[in-house]
Amino acid sequence: MTGVDPRFRPPETTIAQPWDRVAAELARHGLHLDTDVAPRQFAGGLANLNYLVSVNGSPAVLRRPPPGPSAEGANDMAREWRVLRQLGAGYPLAPRGVHFCTDTDVLGAQFQVLEYRDGVTVGATVPPALAAAEPAGADSVPGRLTATLLAAMAALHALDPASVGLGDLGRPEGFLGRQVEGWARRAAAVYPDGPPAAARAVIGWLRAAVVDVPAGEARLIHGDLKFDNMLVAPGTLAPVAVLDWDMTTRGDPLFDLAVLLSYWIEPDDPPALHELRQVPSLEPGFPRREQVAAGYFAAAGRPPAELGFHLALARLRLAIAWMQLYRRFAGDPVAGPRYAGFARIADAVLGWTADLTAARP
Repeated sequence: MTGVDPRFRPPETTIAQPWDRVAAELARHGLHLDTDVAPRQFAGGLANLNYLVSVNGSPAVLRRPPPGPSAEGANDMAREWRVLRQLGAGYPLAPRGVHFCTDTDVLGAQFQVLEYRDGVTVGATVPPALAAAEPAGADSVPGRLTATLLAAMAALHALDPASVGLGDLGRPEGFLGRQVEGWARRAAAVYPDGPPAAARAVIGWLRAAVVDVPAGEARLIHGDLKFDNMLVAPGTLAPVAVLDWDMTTRGDPLFDLAVLLSYWIEPDDPPALHELRQVPSLEPGFPRREQVAAGYFAAAGRPPAELGFHLALARLRLAIAWMQLYRRFAGDPVAGPRYAGFARIADAVLGWTADLTAARP
């Protein structure tokens, strides 16, 4: 855990934690925080804080919400803990839970300690460690990474929630309608003077077009299953883990696909959207959105479906979530530069989505 490593924040931007209190909490539950190994904060993620620590002589991850109040439905450590305690029995890519602390006096919020899995994530670009992966026939690295992610998504959606003790998680009935109304509430909260015209137009269109999850088709959905929430092995690009389960629920699996596609910017999309850069879709070799959707349907073994409603909802979610992050962090002297452009990106996504929905019947 020493030396320069791009996976971790430099010391000057690391958010310190009271590790003595963490050590005492773990000791009360028969676990030992190895204080001679300095914790290091992972650089990835937009809100929750993750640290590589050593517990009982083995690497582990401490995961907690960011400081301050959380937005509605965000940073739910209790939900994630429940999911990870159950899910590994049927979904091997889910890391194992080690400890959950409900005592907010320790860190000011609930937190978890999770199993560490060694792998590489992908952000706006493919890291050199993955770009040099061993060849696999005629398949390109971008194509293999995309297929791996879609296979992980399809495998989660194929799982019977009841088979892993999660048959009562969430409320799948009326899921999409609640998503519309939930993001409408968040839009009203994040814009002090009222949501802009583009947001009102998208919300109005969604309310008129809302559909429900077909009976029997509700499945576990991750809520943010994109490349930076999947670890892969550098040499083979084999999946190692899927991370970040705090929004997991039962709902419409097409919403998971639409969330991924909402980040999937293409070269001929409006230039303002190119700043989003959450997935490497602008890099040579990555498929277009329609190809990604087709790849998912093939992996899931289901016929193609119309995604217009789901995509509009996912883009509304993206825009409002980006505004929430902007409001929360833009004034922070350490985090601020990272979030300074989020309001501009949110406006671009809303305007683009409003134009697309206006062109639909």
